[in-house]
Amino acid sequence: MRWLALLCLALPLLMVGGVAHAAQPLRYCDYPVYPPISWTDGHEVRGLAPQTVRSVLGGLGYEVKTVVLGNWKRCLLDAAEGRVDVVLAYQTPQRDDGLLFSRVPVLREEVAIFYNRRKPVRFDQLGDLASYRGGLLFGESYGPEFDRFVAEHGNVEWVSDSRQNFGKLIRQRIDFIAHERRTGTLFVEQLAGGQDIAALPRPLTVDYLRIAVSRHSPLAARMDEIDALLKQRVDDGSVARWLQQSEHDYRAMLAGDGVPR
Repeated sequence: MRWLALLCLALPLLMVGGVAHAAQPLRYCDYPVYPPISWTDGHEVRGLAPQTVRSVLGGLGYEVKTVVLGNWKRCLLDAAEGRVDVVLAYQTPQRDDGLLFSRVPVLREEVAIFYNRRKPVRFDQLGDLASYRGGLLFGESYGPEFDRFVAEHGNVEWVSDSRQNFGKLIRQRIDFIAHERRTGTLFVEQLAGGQDIAALPRPLTVDYLRIAVSRHSPLAARMDEIDALLKQRVDDGSVARWLQQSEHDYRAMLAGDGVPR
């Protein structure tokens, strides 16, 4: 019966190890410059993205720690290499190498061309943008075709901050910005000179934000569960409510009314 005694001694140690592992928070990386998807009130990261990640992973029993890095490209790199567990991102062939994407999308996003009304931009097809100077944030990708176009023409200036990018557009230092229509419209509402900025009705691309998990993360084995929980949040209207609340809170913060806690 000696084996039974040894097993009884080992079980508490195994249980302690299991609890310690379960208590280890997962790392969610965000670059909060995309209201209402993600933004910061100066104290914490807010918006649809962190709300969705906390809700879905919380449903799996995980605590989530939010990590903010210097730019979006760094978030994607750290996720691909396993230094963080999860991000919210568009799916591209390049990102598939290091990340697993939820089959269920969090949100449909329309990418628009923003321009200065004082210097109109013609855009009927992608090649029309070759004669203009554009602006993008580090790490942004709007589909393989657009990414190839940018690489071939080299007519895009890369920055790490949306305020800097739209400021350059207001001052006519660049001619256009490719940006999510919802986020860009909300962002320029409160910018000085923002009344000069408009978005072309024709979208550049339409894509879908998805939960993206590092292939090195323990979450990689739970993608089916992530999809099931995410589908519940989409179907019951939670995602739509979180998006609407985030827009309201962001506008309230900019208006100086404070943000409800």
